[in-house]
Amino acid sequence: MKNELQKAKIYLVDDHPIVRKGITQVINQEEDLEVCGSTDSADQTLRDVERLKPDCVIVDISLEGISGIDIVKGLKTRYPGLYTMVLSMHDESIYAERALRAGARGYVMKKEASEKIVGAIRHVLTGKIFLSDDMSSRLLEKMATGGHEDDASPLDLLTNRELEIFRMIGRGYKPRDIAKELNLSPKTIETYRDHIKKKLNLGSASELARVAVDWVSTMNM
Repeated sequence: MKNELQKAKIYLVDDHPIVRKGITQVINQEEDLEVCGSTDSADQTLRDVERLKPDCVIVDISLEGISGIDIVKGLKTRYPGLYTMVLSMHDESIYAERALRAGARGYVMKKEASEKIVGAIRHVLTGKIFLSDDMSSRLLEKMATGGHEDDASPLDLLTNRELEIFRMIGRGYKPRDIAKELNLSPKTIETYRDHIKKKLNLGSASELARVAVDWVSTMNM
């Protein structure tokens, strides 16, 4: 944590300008924290991190063209000492462990109160890992039982991008809509869909859609 004379610099990566503005206002109200920059672009993130040298980068998962978790992984590789944290609307039970494996030091859902978000940032800045009590208990239980592959969900086979596309299919997005939302070509989305079907042992697009809809409904996503 920075001393009282120097605020910790926070950088935001989120594809919604209103969200970035709101989080910026929350952080800049604190005496020990300040937002030094923000973007919705992975490339801009790398340029700004090199130039601004933030103490912590806060990343959303759903971004155009690249998963936020992939940004976390890239930052971890390039800047091993940089703290990163995921702030997302997506259920932590699905994404938190993936974020930690990528190098994030914390995972907070956007629905949390601003005080909890600020507290999580401060916690991460001390070098500790921040998760909700429930998620911490789940991971400890998994460690205690050995994390057997037999207990793993088939969805664990999916990459971060494949999981995101699977979720969007379950929410009723058509391939062209997914392509537009993620700034990818329709052909690329079809390739991802084929990979998902193979990994989940599904025979058709309609079966994929049904399984995805059932999963989204179960997860209340």
